[in-house]
Amino acid sequence: MVWASIGVFIWLGGLYATIRGLLYEVPAEFRWGMLALAVGIATLVVALNPLAQREAGMRDRLD
Repeated sequence: MVWASIGVFIWLGGLYATIRGLLYEVPAEFRWGMLALAVGIATLVVALNPLAQREAGMRDRLD
């Protein structure tokens, strides 16, 4: 859950930088924002996926 939270904050920071880069026409900030957005989303998905698999395995064993 900690890694998922970190991924969300990276994603939000990337979203902020991307929008700010678009509004003020700063290409470097836009590029770094897009990179942070991708890293944040990937971190979130990777962090939450094992949790879902573990819970599914627990349900299968209980049935």
